[in-house]
Amino acid sequence: MLLLLALVSVALAHASEENFDGNRVFRVSVHDEDDVSLIQKLANTKQIDFWKPDSATQVKPLTTVDFHVKAEDVIDVENFLEENEVLYEVLISNVKHVLESQFDSHTRASGHSYTKYNNWETIEAWIQQVANDNPDLVSKRVIGTTFEGRNMYVLKIGKDRPNKPAFFIDCGFHAREWISPAFCQWFVREAVRTYKQEIHMKRLLDELDFYVLPVVNIDGYVYTWAKDRMWRKTRSTTAGSSCFGVDPNRNFDAGWCEVGASRSPCSDTYCGPTPESEKETKALADFIRQNLSSIKAYLTVHSYSQMMLYPYSYDYKLPENYEELNALVKGAAKELSTLHGTKYTYGPGATTIYPAAGGSDDWAYDQGIKYSFTFELRDKGFFGFLLPESQIRQTCEETMLAVKYIANYVLEHPY
Repeated sequence: MLLLLALVSVALAHASEENFDGNRVFRVSVHDEDDVSLIQKLANTKQIDFWKPDSATQVKPLTTVDFHVKAEDVIDVENFLEENEVLYEVLISNVKHVLESQFDSHTRASGHSYTKYNNWETIEAWIQQVANDNPDLVSKRVIGTTFEGRNMYVLKIGKDRPNKPAFFIDCGFHAREWISPAFCQWFVREAVRTYKQEIHMKRLLDELDFYVLPVVNIDGYVYTWAKDRMWRKTRSTTAGSSCFGVDPNRNFDAGWCEVGASRSPCSDTYCGPTPESEKETKALADFIRQNLSSIKAYLTVHSYSQMMLYPYSYDYKLPENYEELNALVKGAAKELSTLHGTKYTYGPGATTIYPAAGGSDDWAYDQGIKYSFTFELRDKGFFGFLLPESQIRQTCEETMLAVKYIANYVLEHPY
């Protein structure tokens, strides 16, 4: 009887999940405005899940566009591209197979693992554990709750001393970017593990505090584990719409909803009814406002594209300390590449990736945090959001070098 109940519950779980069998990911080469119009026409007639850029409105000439198509639309989409002589390649021929092969880590630990993707329940238990195990270096606080009522935690890492500058790092803005929370967990582990072994880390933690928010969009992250691996937004409800969620990285008061964002609640880049409408973005912004006198650097971790971005994304204008920021990410990208040869591009958000308003990095910069960055981690689209677990270690190791490079610079350039 118990076995039967277990089998029924497994069947029900799978019945409620999005089925990705036969779904495809395409990469289209966009040459001119005609190609842009064709992509937008396609997006209006078929349900297209844009991977890069985030929506049809952000497609521009002389770029490539990655998008995910349901199995039943694959033939129509291929015919449309071929009839219109649009150059394309298939990045992922069956999303379900790649989705299943994400879990290729040979660490089959039942609990938390730094080289596996951990679900929220496991991450939450890890947050308690890491704080309890390292009371001299780590403390945790709840900074708010999500729409669905889950606690949002910030871990403060550093030696307790008065008047220390701080570096704020967050992960997991977009639910499907699983490599992002994996990095925040790795960062905490490395900080704690190497504090007594490595002079650079000892100096960083003695002289800087790190505030780490391991998962911003917890509700969305839980949803990617339970129902739809490709979910991006929060899970809030909008009055008058049956669609769920807001794009938290379009919900900050920085050129809010002016460009690269949508006012449609069903869009993946929906900016929300007002800036900071989301409990998650409001909690993050409130925490930064409360600690503004000490926070000297801000980093938000996303995927994918292998990029290091600095403001602005909501406009083509450049920040005052543009030359300094560019030199800093150039150095960080070089440092990152020394480990596994991974190449990152860098520059201001609007020109390097695409214009997008309401982002947290632009908002943090406009609050006066002059070292403000977005990292887009691995890869460049071969796996996209479905980066296998076997790449977690290398991705996190190399990213760690870049973060330490920036942290050292911030320490040496007080303001």
